[in-house]
Amino acid sequence: MINDIISDVEERMNKSVKNLQKEFGMIRTGRATPSILDGVKVEVYGTQMPLNQVATVSCPEPKLIVIQPWDKENLSSIEKAIQKSDLSMNPSSDGNLIRIQIPDLTEERRKEYVKLARQKAEECRVAVRNIRRDGNDMIKDLEKDKEISEDESKSGIAGIQKITDKCIDEIQTITDNKEKEILSV
Repeated sequence: MINDIISDVEERMNKSVKNLQKEFGMIRTGRATPSILDGVKVEVYGTQMPLNQVATVSCPEPKLIVIQPWDKENLSSIEKAIQKSDLSMNPSSDGNLIRIQIPDLTEERRKEYVKLARQKAEECRVAVRNIRRDGNDMIKDLEKDKEISEDESKSGIAGIQKITDKCIDEIQTITDNKEKEILSV
């Protein structure tokens, strides 16, 4: 019973950390990566679709993103979606491909992105702590209902704390690496 709770808590915490990594992938650095455009939704065929489901996104050079739509009819929709996004990018089209030159980040913009990364990391830490609280509450309820002993309860709560500490450390490491990436020129 306790092992089920602990494995559920661990799985949920790991999902939170993975989600943070995905969020960090969308934060711009001075380098071109296809994941920068993961949050861009394109209006095609009457619905909103993620960019990577209507085009191939690649980075042939460190400062260049190339987008090749699978259907040439979607070229202008993709261009508009990128311009509307809050990524401050200016796409240029040649009728077949869309090219985006990644400009160097200003010092002010770098600081904004670091602040955003720290904010996302803190949201992830809060989510991990909430998951810990839920797991601890489930274990305490089992103890209160006399389904487990006090010792089992304490060891279960200690196990959840160990997982929590590991996830919080991982969040800090990921955040530190992202900050270095953003601040490196």
